[in-house]
Amino acid sequence: MRPIAESEASALNVQKNSDSLITVAAADGVGRLPDQNIAQATGRLPGVAVERDQGQARYISLRGAPNYWTTLSFDGINVVSPEGRDARFDSIPSAIASQIVVSKAVTPEMPGETVAGNVNVITRSAFDYSGFHFAGKAGIGIAELGDRKQYEGSAVVSDRFAVGGGEIGVLVSGSYYQRAMITDNFETDYERVAQDQRPGNQTRFWAHEAENKLYRLTRRNWSVSGRLDYKPDADNTISLRSIYTIFKDDEARDNYRFDLDDRQNDLVANTAACSTTVNPTPTTSGYADVCIGNTPQKGTIYGIDIRQRSTLRAFRQSIFTNTLAGDHDFAEGWHLSWLGNYTESKDDRSVVGEVAWDSPSTRTLRPTVSYDFSDRNFSRLALFTTTQLTGPTRFQAGTPVTNIDSFTKPPSSLTVLDAIDTTKAYTGKLVLSRETGFLGSEAVFKAGFQFDQRTKIADEKQILLNTAAQFTTVGLPQDFNLFSLDQSFLGKIPMGYTFHYFDTDKMRAVSDAARANFAFTPNTDNNYEVREQVYAGFAMATLKYGWGSILGGVRVEHLKNSGEAIATVGTIKGPVSATSSQTLAFPSLHVNYNLDDTKKLRLSFNSGAARADYDQLRPNVVVNDTNQSISGGNPAVKPERAYGVDGYFEWYVRPQGYLMAGLFYKKVKDVLYRQTRTFGSGALDSNGIDRSSYTFSGITNGGDGRVFGAEAAAQFQLEPWTDDLGLPGWMGGFGITANVTLNDSEVTKPALGAVLARKVRLPGTSDLVYNIGGYYEKYGLSLRVQYQRRSTWLDGIADDLTDGGDTYWAADDEMDISARYAVNRNFEIFLDASNVLNKPGRRYSEPGNLLNATGVASPRSDIQTIEWEQFGRRYSGGIRVTF
Repeated sequence: MRPIAESEASALNVQKNSDSLITVAAADGVGRLPDQNIAQATGRLPGVAVERDQGQARYISLRGAPNYWTTLSFDGINVVSPEGRDARFDSIPSAIASQIVVSKAVTPEMPGETVAGNVNVITRSAFDYSGFHFAGKAGIGIAELGDRKQYEGSAVVSDRFAVGGGEIGVLVSGSYYQRAMITDNFETDYERVAQDQRPGNQTRFWAHEAENKLYRLTRRNWSVSGRLDYKPDADNTISLRSIYTIFKDDEARDNYRFDLDDRQNDLVANTAACSTTVNPTPTTSGYADVCIGNTPQKGTIYGIDIRQRSTLRAFRQSIFTNTLAGDHDFAEGWHLSWLGNYTESKDDRSVVGEVAWDSPSTRTLRPTVSYDFSDRNFSRLALFTTTQLTGPTRFQAGTPVTNIDSFTKPPSSLTVLDAIDTTKAYTGKLVLSRETGFLGSEAVFKAGFQFDQRTKIADEKQILLNTAAQFTTVGLPQDFNLFSLDQSFLGKIPMGYTFHYFDTDKMRAVSDAARANFAFTPNTDNNYEVREQVYAGFAMATLKYGWGSILGGVRVEHLKNSGEAIATVGTIKGPVSATSSQTLAFPSLHVNYNLDDTKKLRLSFNSGAARADYDQLRPNVVVNDTNQSISGGNPAVKPERAYGVDGYFEWYVRPQGYLMAGLFYKKVKDVLYRQTRTFGSGALDSNGIDRSSYTFSGITNGGDGRVFGAEAAAQFQLEPWTDDLGLPGWMGGFGITANVTLNDSEVTKPALGAVLARKVRLPGTSDLVYNIGGYYEKYGLSLRVQYQRRSTWLDGIADDLTDGGDTYWAADDEMDISARYAVNRNFEIFLDASNVLNKPGRRYSEPGNLLNATGVASPRSDIQTIEWEQFGRRYSGGIRVTF
């Protein structure tokens, strides 16, 4: 048996025969690596990069494009992710897939919102096998950080039955994956400080908050799917398919936040130069005070607030998709396909309970904190008691403190949140095709119609308790130590203090008491209903010649959006609704030229439009007179248009191998980004209040941009060439897979306030993505090592100089190792090692672009780490059986 080589050969055959640019992962190939979800499995293909959450692959970026340009499909039907348009792939177990087909060049059959490409999960069918089939997998593992367990299991069973002159195929499958973990984490938020006016202040960004988020997580994925295929004869097939996938994240988070800018106003603005000698007895808190020797990277702040949060969450995302489809050949050369689909996605963001614990106002009951952020991989904090000196504003550090829970921190609030977003989607599709001769070619003409309706409803309500009497009613103690566990820290990060984990059982008890004694209040500002209807028609033709093929056509979509929400203006609330519509055309053309029977040239032109997410289209507006701010959705925002050209060379080397190289370019118009600006209108003025000068934030269209790049891939196994090279037979088991993507992206962000128009990268784009894998497969033994690297990418674009600038994720390195041994054709043993390098995820702020846009030279600022997290290696093993 050669499962790696056989699955690669099968995938390459699908790619070679495609009339558009695709890349394929076969199910056997997925099973050779520790890929529990679709994102992880797809991330090994050429031009694919992933974004992770808690070390687990979640979002997919194709050829360096933003992740919301990638759409998700089951058997060709686009599925709305529980979160919205940012398709989350970690909620889909890889066990349900027969193949994963990644389309990088859009065709008229695909929805117009497919901009960078589509990830199509082809589910298993009983007709994939000759008769009865069973495959199962069971495993157990451990995460080294915190010594946490993981479990996995999956099974597929199918059979075919003769019925009259036809045949029925029945397949059912299920999978379960559970992973417990501990996270090492620190976060630091930077800002410009208005009171810091001393020389050099323009390049100083101060940490206004330092925190540790200490997670205890248990994540679970499970799926159930069924498929019934009926073939009454060779010309007709009717299929009924159902898939139900669930992703559950039970999260206990102990969050210790140090409010460094708690007494920012103690500092009086002064533009004169001053001595920077260390002064341990200042008259300010020390925050942003260079005159006592503090710098943004090192210093001491006296008598500040600990803002502690104990949070127990129960996230649950699910996709339930059901499809009835038919394929029919009739007359000569005519084919009709049809389908109806109903999909319901749920995003349950509920919080079982969150307790806030805050330091009292008396500064001598608060800690003095010495900080050192000079190393990008550490947040060094040292805690002391706070001693008051002569006068009400002079303090100094007292005795060192290691146990942070020895400081007084009474509860200030208890929140219980029920929040569920539900998206219901209906799809109907009808495609008529005709095979005929045309202009000397074997031609296939297609015309189709598709209707999609998606309705997303956000329903959020909460219980908020904030008085001592209410805390007594639910049994919440005044002392955190009575709410905690006597358990040592399970992570390894040096924090500079010890702490106690909160007791999850006690949190559930106070949450249950709150539900029993108090009523929920709707969070009307966050509740909305958005409906989207898409009427689409397409026409296309595929012309096949001896030299290759041409595929071309156009898709036209008419979009209708409507939304309902609650608008808040001061203390007045009321319903508001909005509608919009637009018609868009998406032409595409794909030319495939066969240099010979092993080499292809592919050239394509394609277009698409990324629409704003549903919550960004909501019509509600929230006016906060205290903060003088206005925020809300923008139902009138235009889609982000993209036009692309691809040119690729493919060589399917005989007898086994693959080489590919290509160039791509996309032009982007009306780029979507979140803008903060002065409202500049009197439309919301009321009761004598002028709100035209308030700060408004919301989604909007910005400037134009582009992304271009190149990618290359290679796959080879030594087996066919061992004799020619004079090598021993056992060396034929060695093989290699490698791919690399280079890209350069640029968007013109419009000027805003003091910040001039400037060039930025497209968010989510990396300049370099590559995968290198080596394997050995012979004598029943399969060994594989896979390494992937993604360079730095832009996470968020800053609008003004108040924050620490644009934010980036640092380069990501991942390595996985797998070993399999086939005892016989039916029984296999496996061992996996994941996240072998155990590199941290690091996000940092970079004010350089902002400062340069205002004429100020920028400092080296990638050391301004704003988030750092590490998860540890994972090891697992188990068995696979196949009959």
